[in-house]
Amino acid sequence: MTEAYIYDAVRTPRGRGRSDGSLHEITPIQLGTQVLEAVRDRNDLDTSYVEDVVFGCVSPVGEQGADIARVAAINAGYAETTAGFQVNRFCASGLEAVNIAAAKVMAGETDMAIGGGVESMSRVPMGSDGGAWPVDPAVAFHTYFVPQGVSADLIATKYGYSRDDVDAYAVESQKRAKKSWDEKRFSKSIVPVKDVIGMTVLDHDEYIRPETTMQSLGGLRPAFSQMGEIGFDNVALQKYPEFEAINHVHHAGNSSGIVDGAAAVLVGTKEMGKKLGLKPRARIRSMASIGSEPTIMLTGPSFAAEKALKRAGMSTSDIDLWELNEAFAAVVLRFMDALNVDHSVMNVNGGSIALGHPLGATGAMILGTVLDELERSGKSTALATLCIGAGMGTATIIERV
Repeated sequence: MTEAYIYDAVRTPRGRGRSDGSLHEITPIQLGTQVLEAVRDRNDLDTSYVEDVVFGCVSPVGEQGADIARVAAINAGYAETTAGFQVNRFCASGLEAVNIAAAKVMAGETDMAIGGGVESMSRVPMGSDGGAWPVDPAVAFHTYFVPQGVSADLIATKYGYSRDDVDAYAVESQKRAKKSWDEKRFSKSIVPVKDVIGMTVLDHDEYIRPETTMQSLGGLRPAFSQMGEIGFDNVALQKYPEFEAINHVHHAGNSSGIVDGAAAVLVGTKEMGKKLGLKPRARIRSMASIGSEPTIMLTGPSFAAEKALKRAGMSTSDIDLWELNEAFAAVVLRFMDALNVDHSVMNVNGGSIALGHPLGATGAMILGTVLDELERSGKSTALATLCIGAGMGTATIIERV
């Protein structure tokens, strides 16, 4: 099988996903366009050699609909021969898009492709695409549907994570993100977003709250207790009758932030890279996606990681750095316990609690972040993974070259 290499990874800053956020005026197509332009320009890329663009997009409707990947490629001035399509695997969409692009390379279908994602949560709110899972009573009943926040609190209940545990993790995420920005660790991959007249509107992650403390988080009320009270706690307890009650510990300060952003990762064969004068940065060792129990929903990353490790013939001790999307603090705490991963090598530059989670783009973003960190620290291997709605997990292992 042909090996797939990463040649470049870029992302926009994350803008607050509200009407007063800096990226609210930038349409989703422009976010996607600008990261594709950056990949082209940074690498002096002849885009006729880019055969496909795969973008994750969790709410592919309205401004984000109509195959945003293909349209963004056209809008960015790519060769008309560059195809494109969008994919939705909920929160792992961006990483799945990179994996698909890499799989096309490995299978010999393409020699060079781009995987990435885009989500403008301020312009196309989460849930805009609807779907039977949460709203069709027959489907929701059959699947024991609960909102993700209740699932996160169920994880905390099941595995014994207290409010102090999840808050302490959140404070550390903020500290690490601030240190990363202070030390310019993100500068290699960040693409400043510009408006229609070419003025920079955002060049940094604006969601970060470095002033966060245990005391400030302690004043926040649990965000999902009301959802539990209207019936979702009872649904979760029907599925998990061994518990008397759900301990609601998550809130806005220890959960991922709603933001706008886009990312793109250039992958290809060694031969194509050599032809275009590009130096490979990492080799993709293994990829995996799994399904897991859909009510607790967010425990899939450990199973996906184990599958990816097995496929690569590796063990946890072979991984130097770990990157897990911080959808909720308890998700990361459970993952570290399940795989015996030390916090010192997990999300070393902070994560979505501090920086935000632009749903369709996050997976590609964290893959680029951990690649940058491998190069900065001189380390070799990394595993990136995300929890996913409806109970799934996706993971990718890369090795620096």
